[in-house]
Amino acid sequence: MKKEARIQESGVRSQKSVICNLKSEITDKFFLPYQARWIKDNSRLKIMEKCRQIGVSWATAYRVVRQKSLKDAKYDAWVSSRDEVQARLFLEDCKHFAGILHTGAKDLGQQVIDEEKKINAFVLEFANGLRIHSMSSNPNAQAGKRGDRVLDEFALHPDPRQLYAIAYPGITWGGSLEIISTHRGSANFFNEIVQEIKHKGNPKKFSLHTITLQNALDQGFLAKLKAKLPADSEVQAMDNAAYYDFIKSGCADEESFMQEYMCQPADDNAAFLSYDLIASCEYKLGEEWEWDWANFEDCKNQLFAGIDIGRDHDLTAFWIGEKVGGVYFVRKRIELHDTCFGDQEAQIYPYLQLPQLRRVCIDQTGIGRQFVERAQEKFGSYKIEGISFTGPVKEELAYPVRAAFEDKNIRIPNDPFVRADLRAIKKETTASGNIRFTADRGKNGHSDRFWALGLLIHAGQSNTSGPIQYQGIERRNTSGNFRPHIARRKGVLI
Repeated sequence: MKKEARIQESGVRSQKSVICNLKSEITDKFFLPYQARWIKDNSRLKIMEKCRQIGVSWATAYRVVRQKSLKDAKYDAWVSSRDEVQARLFLEDCKHFAGILHTGAKDLGQQVIDEEKKINAFVLEFANGLRIHSMSSNPNAQAGKRGDRVLDEFALHPDPRQLYAIAYPGITWGGSLEIISTHRGSANFFNEIVQEIKHKGNPKKFSLHTITLQNALDQGFLAKLKAKLPADSEVQAMDNAAYYDFIKSGCADEESFMQEYMCQPADDNAAFLSYDLIASCEYKLGEEWEWDWANFEDCKNQLFAGIDIGRDHDLTAFWIGEKVGGVYFVRKRIELHDTCFGDQEAQIYPYLQLPQLRRVCIDQTGIGRQFVERAQEKFGSYKIEGISFTGPVKEELAYPVRAAFEDKNIRIPNDPFVRADLRAIKKETTASGNIRFTADRGKNGHSDRFWALGLLIHAGQSNTSGPIQYQGIERRNTSGNFRPHIARRKGVLI
């Protein structure tokens, strides 16, 4: 009996060895070196700061399937993605690898895992009874669950610190925690962990992986990419250096490229708005925020607009927002470059005539004065207000923008060029102690979108609800003479 047991045990070990060898061969054959290192790293805590779109989520899906399909695996896997779309795509990748490894996995579709909090997950179940739960970014989805954790695009979650605080206790009784992300500002909790590892002795004992675009290219990424792209793609003719320049030239600015592709977080101390602040007020990816003309005609709420005027070098940025309960929802953006003023008016004027549009603030500095005068002639000075951009006026416009982000009273498009424009504003103190707001002029403009947003918010704050009327009232002064008196009450000068 003992001999038969030993033979059976030996057979099981042999079968496990074959499976492990097969998986190792797949890892080395189908994955690039940086992906293979991530797959083979079995550290309890591991973290990767990475370039965008280099196949790390793909490799992670393979690793999770490889781990959970083992006969003696013990815990489920709980995967947190940026949003529901990404959660579904991650599970599709898992299903793909489950098929390659012949695990006999079953797709259970979308399952309710917390009915009270309305939390769902896409679920894949293996023959051993273990499951992969792929969820969106709600931190509460991680509460009270044991097993492996994968936190994908960690820095992009609304509150990375809270997500970590809830997810980490889930591996107390076994399992691992994997964090994967590009950077989003130096003040983000993701960067705090990375800096702890690099410069503060790594107190949490993370295994750190860093993969920049250059690292990926050096390890064969471009050849893999070309194999997936159509034969007529312009990338097919590029070498590593040309592809690097191609990606860099398409980014909104240098800061965006260094953060998104070279693992260098943007300096939040130098910017007026942090990445976390901006991200917290962006519409979700795929959310329908922009209105068509029918939406504007049917709108029952007040609308406000801001226009920063440009011509040759800068953009004309037009933002129109719906104000609901003190919150500004951006509903339309028009951005014009190197466009004559007649064409600018043709595109913008239809919106200015909307009766729900209560007030429009326009930059009248320099070339903007003529635009303001013509708009006032057509729509009335009570509706169109010209703003001259002096130092004190810029300060008056800038701080309400930041307050709106801090109080979550603004919703803006999820767009890298908008994000770069908002980030470009810097607050500086001059030698004489005055505050000034500056931005470098580049291919993305001169922070024109920021000032258009500031003008929009200013328009909403200075609403007068209709024409200003003047009425002379005789008042006796100290000399006994009569003089006209002008006072403001309820939006009317009397």
